[in-house]
Amino acid sequence: MDVVQVVAAAVFDGEGRVLITRRADDTHQGGLWEFPGGKVELGETAREALARELYEELGINIKQMRPLIRVSYDYVDKPVLLDVWRVDGFSGEAYGREGQPLAWVQPQALSNYDFPAANVPVVRAVQLPDCYLITPNPGNDLLAFFSQLETRLRAGIRLIQLRAKLFSTDDYLVLAKRCQSLCAKYDAALLLNADPALVRDVGAAGVHLDSGRLASLSERPHVKWVSASCHSKEQLYQAEKLGVDFVMLSPVAATASHPDATPLGWQRFQELTELVFCPVYALGGMTSADREQAFLHGGQGVAAIRALWNDQGCVRSLV
Repeated sequence: MDVVQVVAAAVFDGEGRVLITRRADDTHQGGLWEFPGGKVELGETAREALARELYEELGINIKQMRPLIRVSYDYVDKPVLLDVWRVDGFSGEAYGREGQPLAWVQPQALSNYDFPAANVPVVRAVQLPDCYLITPNPGNDLLAFFSQLETRLRAGIRLIQLRAKLFSTDDYLVLAKRCQSLCAKYDAALLLNADPALVRDVGAAGVHLDSGRLASLSERPHVKWVSASCHSKEQLYQAEKLGVDFVMLSPVAATASHPDATPLGWQRFQELTELVFCPVYALGGMTSADREQAFLHGGQGVAAIRALWNDQGCVRSLV
């Protein structure tokens, strides 16, 4: 059966809301909400197809767009390749030119709507930012650590993994509660690189699974957000089997922290991202300046420790 190539758009307005439309009841996946778009016609590029579809469906013209995520999904009746773009600038006023209902929705509220199964990772990609900060070892000067964490939150970082491998469980719990208090102040999501059981005690948004925890689990932790560290195809498949929300894939480039690791490079990164049903962050030698390369190669964005801990360039919010 031939794969149906479809383009879709996460169209954002000036208030950070994203546009969704409702499929007609008599169509494939009828009655469900979706991100607007349609089939790629013979001879069209993805950009051309999306521009045509958004004008035909909504009466808007694209001014600014970039890749968001590509999703392969095999429905019982048809296999689909969904090529989704993020549109941050357009002209015209969107309305249902074909009579379809539409809604402007805050990204975190998308969970209240029913989407086709292929849209599950798209919703996650829309809700996630393009920078994922991993904290460095807090060290002994916790006041300085908390001060820098708040500096990064003020700069716009909205997704943080608390990594403190040298801390005891009790000390980590105290540290995590203080970090969660700061993150709540800025409406940021904190993921714990620790025992998933600590998430409820801390009130954090979720958990990050290092490669050891990823291998040891047989089911997904019961928390809102789950991310995982992956370095191979096998680990990506394990993450997908658990149903994680997103992964970090590394090392994409050479990194001082793991000098003996062979970098994947951007081409291999892209090949691996297309194997999994979730957003993928590029990790390893990344800075905020690498976001464009990540987008072009199928990534959600970049993850980093030192570069994002000190970098003022990564300011897109968790929308």
